[in-house]
Amino acid sequence: MKMKKNALVLLLVSALSLSLTACGDGGKKDPSGEKVYKVGISQYVTHPALDAATEGFIDAMNDIFGEDGWTYDLQNAAEDTALCSTIADAFVSDGVDLIMANATPALQAAAAATGDIPILGTSVTEYGVAFGISDFSGTLGTNVSGTSDLAPLDQQAAMIKEWCPDAKNIGLLYCSNEDNSQYQVDTVQGYLEGMGYTCKQYAFSDSNDIAAVCQAAVADSDVLYIPTDNAAASNTGIINNICQGVIPVFCGEEGICKGCGIATLSISYYDIGYKTGEMAAQILKGEAKVSEMAIQYAPEFVKKYNPPLCQELDIVAPEGYQVIE
Repeated sequence: MKMKKNALVLLLVSALSLSLTACGDGGKKDPSGEKVYKVGISQYVTHPALDAATEGFIDAMNDIFGEDGWTYDLQNAAEDTALCSTIADAFVSDGVDLIMANATPALQAAAAATGDIPILGTSVTEYGVAFGISDFSGTLGTNVSGTSDLAPLDQQAAMIKEWCPDAKNIGLLYCSNEDNSQYQVDTVQGYLEGMGYTCKQYAFSDSNDIAAVCQAAVADSDVLYIPTDNAAASNTGIINNICQGVIPVFCGEEGICKGCGIATLSISYYDIGYKTGEMAAQILKGEAKVSEMAIQYAPEFVKKYNPPLCQELDIVAPEGYQVIE
């Protein structure tokens, strides 16, 4: 009887040992025994463009790994840069395998939080600007890569000329807290001034002063241009209340244009999000190193217009523009 009891104890100890070994062998397994990857998704703010990029990323990962092959923790910073840092720090503490950072502030916070965990950005206009690299070659060479939402800025300026050739003064409306917005308006201003327009920048700091700044811009401008700007995208209702039927607004992306603009040269945020998911899968599978991955760009750009706001201004869209649905 004593021998049987000892044997039972040995069996229990052996089983416990195997259980502990399984818990420390690289993480959760799916039913087939493969590792289940853990991804942290940090989205800077809720608006259609960023939402579409996140959706594309999740769809790509599900298509590649299946819903059982990975898990994700989606956190939204609600346009709070400090919260971006808190979210990134939590992902690092949680030991995620990869961080997807949606928009520049989320990417900057993730990069500050870790130099080891692979980070992929999306909806980031210019990575060199985001990280203060003046001679950016397309590859960061660190634990950061990703996709860009940059549409050709020279073509956006040309779009304004195509629609409003007789305009004189162009107001450039953007958020001063977004480095990539500053880059875009500086670049577009150079193109517009080369076409003979007079340009003035109107910077707001957040939603608290956007109405006052927008009103000032409308009072002194014939046309407004808004770049891909998260703060503007979150406040299109305010902008539209001031501009609708008064002044044409051209936008850097479709979501802003749908809310307050008449025309845009835009990309598909879903597509760049999906591409980011494909890049993530390559990294997680060991097929590519994030440090060697070049920033990827949207494969195509589409001219679109907003019929209701065009009608308010009695403006007819030139040929070649698609209706924003």
